[in-house]
Amino acid sequence: MASAADLTRNAVHVLPKRELERKLALGRPLRVKLGIDVTSPDMHIGHAIPLQRMRTFQDAGHLAVLIVGDYTTRIGDPSGRSAERPVLSDEEIDANAKRYFEQAALVIDTDPARLEVRFNGEWLGQLDFAEVLRLTRTTTVARLLERDDFAKRYAAQAPISVSELLYPLMQAYDSVAVQADVELGGTDQLHNLLGGRGVMEAYGLEPQVALTTPLLFGADGEKMSKSRGNMIGLTDPPEEQFGRTMRISDELLPDYYRLVMEVDPREMPDDPMEAKLALARWIVTRSHGEQAARAAEEHFTRVVREGRAPEEVPEHTLPAGDPLHLPALIADAFGMSTSEARRLISQGGVRIGDAPASELDVPRAALIGAVLQAGKRRFVRLRG
Repeated sequence: MASAADLTRNAVHVLPKRELERKLALGRPLRVKLGIDVTSPDMHIGHAIPLQRMRTFQDAGHLAVLIVGDYTTRIGDPSGRSAERPVLSDEEIDANAKRYFEQAALVIDTDPARLEVRFNGEWLGQLDFAEVLRLTRTTTVARLLERDDFAKRYAAQAPISVSELLYPLMQAYDSVAVQADVELGGTDQLHNLLGGRGVMEAYGLEPQVALTTPLLFGADGEKMSKSRGNMIGLTDPPEEQFGRTMRISDELLPDYYRLVMEVDPREMPDDPMEAKLALARWIVTRSHGEQAARAAEEHFTRVVREGRAPEEVPEHTLPAGDPLHLPALIADAFGMSTSEARRLISQGGVRIGDAPASELDVPRAALIGAVLQAGKRRFVRLRG
C-alpha cells in the first residue's frame, strides 16, 4: 500500500498533521471524497490535479467518493467570487454533471469497486427545516466570514446572500452523509474542507483529513479558468490542446511538469521548446491517445513553426461580385469584424496563397481556389 508521502505528492495542506498517517494505520480502505460544483460543463487540466490525487488513492486500494453537487450547484460555490453566481436550471445541472463525469473518467478509475458516485441531492433534498437549523448551529457567522472571498465582499459592503453562507455547511454535510475519511480540493477550498471537520465532529463522526492541491495558472499567468480564456480543456480538440500548451511561458513549465505530468522538473528537457513539446504530447495523449498527439504535433509544426497551411482546410464560398472587398470577405469567413479584418491586413497578417494581401479590393479571379489566411492559425480555401 502506498505511503502517505506518495498519496500527498504536490499537496499544499494535509491537516491535521500526522492524521492521515494515523488513518492509514487503521488498515482499511479510506473513503476519499472530492466534491464537484457543476456550474460549468467544461473541465481543464487544473481541475485534473485533485483528480490525480484521487487516482493515486484508488491505486493504493482506497475508495474514491465523487460527490456531484447537483443540489449545492443551485446555490453556487462562492469560492474566489466577487459576486453571487447565477442559478442554473435543473436541465443545465444534469447535463453538466454528465459531461463532468465523462471528463473525470479520463483521470480516475471508474470501476464501481473503486469509485462511488453520489449526488448530494440524495441527502440535502431530504433535510427538513429543523435539521437545517441543527446544521447551522455547528458553526458561527464570524467563522463563515473568515473566508477570504466573504471577508473581501463584506468589507466592500457587497451583497452576500444567506444561501451563499449556507454553501460551506452543505458541503460539510456531504462529508457527514458519506462518512469521508479524506477530502480533496484546491487551495481555495481549504476553509470548506476544514469546516467539514467541525461539522462531522458535531454529528459524532471522526473528522476527515483536509488535503489541498495547488491551483494551476494559464499562459497569461492568471488562475486557469474558462472565464479568463486561458484554460486547456481536458476534452478540447487535440490541435487546440497542443497549441494552447505551446503558449505556456517558460517560467511556468516547472509547475506544469510537477503538477500536471507529476514529473520532477529536474528531468525536464533543457530546451524550453522541447520541454513544451513533451508536455503537449503528454496532455493530448491522456485525453485523445498517441495517434491524436502525433497528428496534433504535425499540425503545430506545419502551421505554427513552418507557417504553412494545414493539410485539411475548410472551404468557403465566395459571395457574388467582382472585385471583392477583402475585409468583408475575411469577416464573413472567420466570424470577425470588418475593422479587425482591416487591421490584420494593414499589419501584414493576411495572405492569399503565398502572397501577403495589401489591397482592400481584390479581383475575384485571384481568389478562386486560393487559400486565405488570417493571422497565424485561421485558413479557408475559397471556392467560386
